Amino acid sequence: MEEKLIFVSVGATATAEQESFVRSIEDRLRSESLIPKTVGRNTFSADAPLKAITELMDKCSGIVVIALERSFFPAGVEKRGGPRQGNLADTRLPTPWNHIEAAMAYTKHLPLLVIVEDGLKAEGLLEPGYDWYVQILPLAEAALGSNEFNGVLADWKEKVLARVPRGPQALNPAELSIADLLGALRPVQLWSVAIALAGLLAGAFSLGARLVPPFGERPKPVQGALRPALAPGAVECPCRSFPPGKPGRSSA
Repeated sequence: MEEKLIFVSVGATATAEQESFVRSIEDRLRSESLIPKTVGRNTFSADAPLKAITELMDKCSGIVVIALERSFFPAGVEKRGGPRQGNLADTRLPTPWNHIEAAMAYTKHLPLLVIVEDGLKAEGLLEPGYDWYVQILPLAEAALGSNEFNGVLADWKEKVLARVPRGPQALNPAELSIADLLGALRPVQLWSVAIALAGLLAGAFSLGARLVPPFGERPKPVQGALRPALAPGAVECPCRSFPPGKPGRSSA
């Protein structure tokens, strides 16, 4: 079976229990010929995080979101000062990157497999009711062998195998508008185009100033220019010449 790359959204583990649970999921994926890829865990890049995540997702056929406790608040208040103010107790929250990466994957139409640690506050893209099934599991390897997990994993894997990674597509200039072409340029390239256009406009203006005389000034006759020969006896007029015996029509 051809191996497929899978984007795994998981924060840095804080406890040995969390690390063991994440490794169990990674091993399960590998046993299904699915290769887990996580920025900062087994895939590294010198680019900014969002750019590195985007480039990696373009190579993947699916995403697994593993939401683990990152922040714990023994007590707190939500919607403080409003009519719906409420008290919070023993609140556990995951890394916000779970929400960010889940949203990015959804816009790319990647099949999502969402696994949430039992006890986390259900909110955002990690709460049930969206276009994917949210599994709430304890941090135990045995939870990955349940009928529910195996059934959801099989259904998700089927969607993964049916999907072909898009990857970065080459742009065809003939099919792009001017706005699309400009949008595809990098900032340095845009500056180069702007400077080149400015140089062309300045050159055209300078050339036009030399060829076109100032407003109201008549072009000077070229010395030595040939004039048509006058008929015998014709009188040269500033505006017109008439042969003898054929005067011009009176303006009266």
